[in-house]
Amino acid sequence: MLLVAWIAVVTAAMPPEVGGSLAGRQVFPRTNWWNLDISRAPIDTNSAAFVNFISGRTASNPTATRPVHPDFGPSPYGIPYVVVSGDQPLVTPVWTAYGDESDAGAPGRPPGYPFPVEARTQAGYIEGAVAGGGIDGDRHLLIVDKDNWLLYETGATYWNAALNRWEANCGAVFDLNRDDRRPDTWTSADAAGLAIFPGLVRYDEAFAAAQIAHAFRVTVRATNGYVWPASHRAGSTAGALPMGARLRLKASKDLSGYRPEIQRIFRAMQRYGLIVADNGSDMYVSGATDARWDNGVLNPAFHGLTADDFEVVRLGWKSTAPRPPTNLRIIR
Repeated sequence: MLLVAWIAVVTAAMPPEVGGSLAGRQVFPRTNWWNLDISRAPIDTNSAAFVNFISGRTASNPTATRPVHPDFGPSPYGIPYVVVSGDQPLVTPVWTAYGDESDAGAPGRPPGYPFPVEARTQAGYIEGAVAGGGIDGDRHLLIVDKDNWLLYETGATYWNAALNRWEANCGAVFDLNRDDRRPDTWTSADAAGLAIFPGLVRYDEAFAAAQIAHAFRVTVRATNGYVWPASHRAGSTAGALPMGARLRLKASKDLSGYRPEIQRIFRAMQRYGLIVADNGSDMYVSGATDARWDNGVLNPAFHGLTADDFEVVRLGWKSTAPRPPTNLRIIR
């Protein structure tokens, strides 16, 4: 009995794992917008104009283009995520900007977010690789509660040692078993009001045997309003894409010359696309921080693509395909 109790205490005391395994679990249902097959979705009538805007193409500069860039790699590049157990202590951050649009915690659970105490003093837990988050950059903190299958995300995350408290500009909690969307006009840790974690390029998926089956998060320099599945705007620049818009790598793009892991990433761009989620640099595709990424491989491969290799799916498009029945029995 003493041995069992000791093991339980040690297990509970194990630190949260940065980039930890999800054991192959499905992130959001297959019906979720991140997991939606858009390979046959209609092209938006303004697709060419949107691509021209991203490329910076004008009458005086008709050949301008914009290469695609991997916004991830070994630390400090990319956005880390942390996997915690269901008994991780909860803390209540002080909201510094969007408190009225922030979730107090997960429905049916005590209020608070399972911030790892290690993030106060150790780099690598918060985007930007500064212990405690620092005061510059987006400073996203993404936490997956593997036992309750919940996703907690905050932006502008900062451990204020002087006041002995966590601060963040916004917080959102997502049930990874459900398709719940943020209320219209609400933001999240991302400007579009979307979850960040499901849109990351992850090392474990790129090097797995199976194909990657979800869209990726992408930024552009300016946006104009929002469309489904986004819920929040962060700009009104004429000619720019709205938040929530989808870019799809053209099916005609030949991927045969790329390494297998790059092919998996690019095939996902053809089938699931890129979702515009924030203002930033044009065609920067988000991924998870991982020491195993080789930017000497990633950069030239991604730079082999440009905005002209993509088309814009009809804005706000939703699949109307009938869902397969779930209550059938096979009778022999």
